[in-house]
Amino acid sequence: TLFVVIEAIAGFYYDSLALLSDAGHNLSDVISLILALLAFRLVQMKPTSEYTYGYKKSSILVSLLNAVILLVAVGMILSESIVKIRHPEPIAGNAIAWVAGAGIIINAFTAFLLFRQKGSDLNIKGAYLHMAADTLVSVGVLVSGIVIRLTGWYAIDPVVGIAIALVILFSTSKLLHDSLRLSLDGVPVGIDSERVRRSITETDPRIEDVHHVHIWAISTTQNALTAHVVVRSLDDAEELKHEIKHRLEHEGIGHATLEFELCGEHCAKECPECR
Repeated sequence: TLFVVIEAIAGFYYDSLALLSDAGHNLSDVISLILALLAFRLVQMKPTSEYTYGYKKSSILVSLLNAVILLVAVGMILSESIVKIRHPEPIAGNAIAWVAGAGIIINAFTAFLLFRQKGSDLNIKGAYLHMAADTLVSVGVLVSGIVIRLTGWYAIDPVVGIAIALVILFSTSKLLHDSLRLSLDGVPVGIDSERVRRSITETDPRIEDVHHVHIWAISTTQNALTAHVVVRSLDDAEELKHEIKHRLEHEGIGHATLEFELCGEHCAKECPECR
């Protein structure tokens, strides 16, 4: 946060769009991490009679909000960059290079702090990858400062600003897509619904069919499923249920609600005839 303030002040003082765009990107990172921390706390809160799932969905809403914030920032950076390209102004290359160099150190150190735990949680992994990308963005700003210092080509500043905006837009597009998909209770990215069906029915002669399969995300790290499973007999239903849930865990689904039906029963006329 302190670095964002310093970088923004330097950007306004030296009228550097590259510094301001990088500061805006870093500010969005700070906001994203704060919101992610808030969502992490909310996810841990116990369910209530009004919110029977608790507040786990807040992590999805936070990711959607972060995507919107980033898109607004991209629009502002691109607009100002176009103006700067048409009317380039002299700026201090040395100052840009020094501030960007500090950004490389801070972003790389932050990524290092997240490195060891990046495999334990999807949100931590996303934060790690984001900070690693920010390090590369700061490298781009450093290069623009050096180019300005050596050549006096001031147009490189808005060019780098546009490049940074495109990097942000590229990373945000996937975040926005995934966030909207989870917000609409779509099948989470990385889960193949057909493969999930096969994992339930294949290699088990006790199961005839599965239908009314619904897969959605409770949070950004927890997935759920409900399904009707057609079986030949209910004699070993409990054992079969545990086996199916174990298979689903390997598919990334930790919360499964299964309804067993006998062959020949009609569930909205979708149950198959017994073989």
